[in-house]
Amino acid sequence: MATPINRIEKEFYLKVLGDEKIPVRYLKNRTEYILSLVNPVKTELTFRPGKPVQGLHTGEKMNLSFNYRGIVISFPTQVISVKPDYFTTSIPQSLYKNLDRTYLRVSPPEDFQVQYLFLGERYTLSYPKMSEFEWEKTGGEAFTAVALQELSGLTSQLSGILKKITSGYQIVLFKDKSPESMEELVITETGRMLFLPSSQGKWPQEDPFPRARIITEERFRRYLEVSGVGPMYLDEAVTRFINNKSNAGILSDAWVPLLFYEYVIGYIHAWQNKDAKIPFGNELINTLYQFVNVLVNSFKLKGDFAAGKIKNEPFPATVGDISASGMLFTLPRSQLALALQPGSLLAVKLIMPRRAINTNIKVVRRYKSNAALYFGCRFLEMNPEDIRFLFECIYGKPFTDSDASFLQGHV
Repeated sequence: MATPINRIEKEFYLKVLGDEKIPVRYLKNRTEYILSLVNPVKTELTFRPGKPVQGLHTGEKMNLSFNYRGIVISFPTQVISVKPDYFTTSIPQSLYKNLDRTYLRVSPPEDFQVQYLFLGERYTLSYPKMSEFEWEKTGGEAFTAVALQELSGLTSQLSGILKKITSGYQIVLFKDKSPESMEELVITETGRMLFLPSSQGKWPQEDPFPRARIITEERFRRYLEVSGVGPMYLDEAVTRFINNKSNAGILSDAWVPLLFYEYVIGYIHAWQNKDAKIPFGNELINTLYQFVNVLVNSFKLKGDFAAGKIKNEPFPATVGDISASGMLFTLPRSQLALALQPGSLLAVKLIMPRRAINTNIKVVRRYKSNAALYFGCRFLEMNPEDIRFLFECIYGKPFTDSDASFLQGHV
């Protein structure tokens, strides 16, 4: 895991880098260069390479690393000037401790190419988008082989169950309305269920499910802070929310978003009145999640989303850097780029001399700039021979057993 270093530590590491003559590594076009820092750290860094760095030019971005007492420190920098025996770079804004990996991401070799394709279907819809999209959460690909008639039967069956175990429920779609209430806004933001087991108790502290399904108190507090509630008023806001439910005669409350890929198309709201005396349990959550999956796929089979389906074609993107476990690529701001969220899956073809590798990647981070979006991705399910070939292609050295630990690093 790469951990940012604070300002004081950064100054310390840059000082010892020069004082103790610690070798700095730089990888470019399958070649490793060993650099020495030769000037005191002021406004720029001056490095003397053990051998000339081929093709180095002013403005080039570099990822450098060094080992200090068993800890690998990495930092990005940019070339300011190039002389015959040395070159200068900018002072890095940040240094990172790489606690569980030995090698850095490197610039891709010049003869390396990548082709990208969205994995599965893509849609552009007018429904609100969740900000924490994860592919596994949605029902976009479920029930694809089930007939609409069967789904209608399941809908009736689940509706009958809900009538027996709740005081009431309603289905609300965002087709002709936007999220307005706090409940609507928070489930749209997170893509998770707002579940209050009892208005006589506390907000859920933990999510009991293997995959995140409900909004815990900690996540609700984060939402309130982003919404403008000051830290000193958070306790009061959480308590007031629960008390309002109790004052309205509600014992249990559940708001479950209807998810279609990154879109929240609506929700099911189910509640239990105080006179029922039996609060909701996990059984209700499972029933509601079955219900929302059936509903979403019923809408899909009826063609409700057909007009928003996008033709899936390969698209180009610029590779910023790459490792044997993941890569960073860049896209200009566009509708296509905005459709890529953390959790999105892509099929990629890595084209190298003598071989091409077909694999899938998952977007795990997204960064923004004024003109572009940057996507940090992790390779998924690459077979051992492809990993070995990729490693040797980008690092220019044989893959050894000790290198396997590198693949556990974050992208």
